[in-house]
Amino acid sequence: MAFGRGFGSREMHKATCADCGNETTVPFKPIEGRPVYCRDCYPKHRKY
Repeated sequence: MAFGRGFGSREMHKATCADCGNETTVPFKPIEGRPVYCRDCYPKHRKY
């Protein structure tokens, strides 16, 4: 019997990093007007 939400098959969406301009993929649909960051740039913008 399988439990959980099946995170293995999340739909990925293409986006452009707001910092470096590289194309990246994110597990959510980007909203216009909100910045999206790639894996390398994201740590610089995290709020602790």
